[in-house]
Amino acid sequence: MARPAIDLAALELHELVSFVESLGYRPFHAKQVYRWIWKRGVSDFAQMTDLSRELRAALVESATVSVADVVAHDTSVDGTQKFVLRLADGKHIESVFIPDTPAQTFCVSTQVGCAMACAFCLTGKMGLVRNLSAAEITSQVRLLAGSLELLDKSFNIVLMGMGEPLHNYDATMKALRMLNEKEGLALHPKRITLSTVGLVPMMDKLAQEPLMPNLAVSLHAATEETRATIVPLNKKYSMQDVVDACKRFPLKKRSRIMFEYVMLAGINDSPQDARRLVKVLAGVKAKVNLLPLNEAPGIPFERPSDESINTFAKILADRGMAVSVRKSRGRDIRAACGQLIVEGQSGRKPAVQKAGAEP
Repeated sequence: MARPAIDLAALELHELVSFVESLGYRPFHAKQVYRWIWKRGVSDFAQMTDLSRELRAALVESATVSVADVVAHDTSVDGTQKFVLRLADGKHIESVFIPDTPAQTFCVSTQVGCAMACAFCLTGKMGLVRNLSAAEITSQVRLLAGSLELLDKSFNIVLMGMGEPLHNYDATMKALRMLNEKEGLALHPKRITLSTVGLVPMMDKLAQEPLMPNLAVSLHAATEETRATIVPLNKKYSMQDVVDACKRFPLKKRSRIMFEYVMLAGINDSPQDARRLVKVLAGVKAKVNLLPLNEAPGIPFERPSDESINTFAKILADRGMAVSVRKSRGRDIRAACGQLIVEGQSGRKPAVQKAGAEP
């Protein structure tokens, strides 16, 4: 029986070197293949013209380069583009291109669905269908960069699409190493932002990684009670646990941790909440990113008034805290934060896990 084809898009460079050597070729041939896949976005071995015919034939016989299928592609009035991608098993994910932010930015998914079940997020209503592999995470970047002619340009990546990146830790970190590889896209870690709702053990593990992305923490409240009502994970890892993990997290001299705060009318948007938030984040090198709710059917909350948003931001700024108010992008095509959902897919509806159980 023939062996299944090896997906070269799933391999780090050292793994690709081992594979190419197993075919009887030298490491520099592996680097050539890696550059074709990553720098040029080529998945057809016949187009890898600086490889010998013999090596190309060997690759055709034993390998493949996976590419997700684009099943829908929508463009917002503000230039944001949403790609719905079909994976090899028929599952669907969404990836978003956000231009001029001020850099070009790709918002990438790490799971089909999400187990965190945050009350204001449509993705959470899917439950967790499954984790993505490193190849499926990075294929979004390769596809968007190739489609948008950005393979040789600078861009940023935010792991803020469907899923909780730290709930799919190993695949996420492998994907970041692949994106960072100098023979490929050579994406510097400072151009990557990983967003987490606060899986404390995984935050501590991330703190030990040699490849360190920017960290964004989804806080969304200024009291334990409020956070527990909108972020179920708070019942396992409290807001104070998350903030303490942030205090332990190593930061470079000019770096800060971004705290994301979705603003919900009448829930977490009062002046008292703003003053409490300043106290919660005391001692943390922090920047707060206020995200007025992107309303959607099925989300039982409303966006605060502009006056409430501005008052909240001013209280933070007046107390010396770095703060920004994110302008929603892609709302008309349901590509904004909290709006990514693919209908017809669902996983188990997650229960809050017992203390001591790994997520």
